[in-house]
Amino acid sequence: MAKKGYILFIITVLYISTGFSQARTNHTWTWIDFYGDSLQFPVDASIQVPFEEDLSKKAIGDFYQNLRRGLYQPLIQTLIQYRDQKKLDDWFFYQLIRTTAEKLSPKAVNYHRYTLFKWFLLNESGYSATTRFRNDTLLLYVRSEEVIYDVPYYMAGEQQYVCLNYHDYNSNVNFDAMTFTTLSLPVGGNNRFSYKVTNLPVLKKNNYTVKQLQFDYKNKDYRFNVVLDQQMQKIFSNYPVVEYASQFSIPLSQITYNSLIPVLRDAVKGMTHQQGVDYLMQFTRSAFLFETDTKAYGKEKRLSAEQTLFYEYSDCEDRSAFFFNIVKAIYNLPMIVLSYPTHITVAVQFEYANGTPIVYNGEQYWVCEPTPQKKNLKIGEILPSLKKQPYEIVYAYKPF
Repeated sequence: MAKKGYILFIITVLYISTGFSQARTNHTWTWIDFYGDSLQFPVDASIQVPFEEDLSKKAIGDFYQNLRRGLYQPLIQTLIQYRDQKKLDDWFFYQLIRTTAEKLSPKAVNYHRYTLFKWFLLNESGYSATTRFRNDTLLLYVRSEEVIYDVPYYMAGEQQYVCLNYHDYNSNVNFDAMTFTTLSLPVGGNNRFSYKVTNLPVLKKNNYTVKQLQFDYKNKDYRFNVVLDQQMQKIFSNYPVVEYASQFSIPLSQITYNSLIPVLRDAVKGMTHQQGVDYLMQFTRSAFLFETDTKAYGKEKRLSAEQTLFYEYSDCEDRSAFFFNIVKAIYNLPMIVLSYPTHITVAVQFEYANGTPIVYNGEQYWVCEPTPQKKNLKIGEILPSLKKQPYEIVYAYKPF
């Protein structure tokens, strides 16, 4: 109760600091549920701006300017304060903006108004967002400097803008047959939207499921029950294909970490680092069914470690991310990620190991192949078909 009282006090101060007296406001207090957290914010009548017109520069511009004339600052300050308090990465802050926009203007009732509210909230929160439209299609873009592979983007000079709502159109917009009008208004901030996820929110409204993982190691059968939260799968349902450094950096949620890592740590107790990493390598090879993304999902996907646990099938990229995360959690060893034209794998740094090391920045790493192959590759062994192929180090991890 004391915490809620403090938040209400801060919001009241924000109202006064904007120069608006209570006599000049006509607001209601609105609650949203954000992953089990109840967040309250003021919605002034002045920002309940209608949007019933067809899409046009004038209609969209008028809507935005009418919102800016309203008392929206306390709402923005509440969102930013919550973001900073919870240390939300941009991806999760955007989920908060989506949830807020849904409350202000339900998506199913008026999709254009809902999308324009997201645009407004992003810009007024310090990001640089734009809209593009043609006929009834309205696309929302945000400025980002990262490489994103499976969503549309466009360049404004040297500035890249990435589409945030492509999935709302089933990821199927014919850009070749459609000329879009880009709306450019003198609004927005300097924040660059990042898809990097380094901190997962604590989910307070849980929907747990238990998945059993089974594999055989040195003629002994191992079975682990891993606790998964269905909300976490939903959070990443529209997450795009990102660079490997971003994919490999997504951590396990706390509930899944607590159900898996201590069990694995206990299983490798008493083993040397090489023996333990070999155990984790064999586990990653055997505990999941293999299939390529195009056959399993019809398109390229790069699953985080946690998503790999959710899905029935996974490929070399997904297993490499999973293996990387469990080795990091248990041993925290230096690792590099090797990208071949048709394969992804991981190399781990040991004091010494058999096989041919990969030398990177003057240090030696040994390949630990986490994807099942026809030959049971040992630590330091590389697929024969890859030995003469070029590779790129797409991510290097060094413990602090």
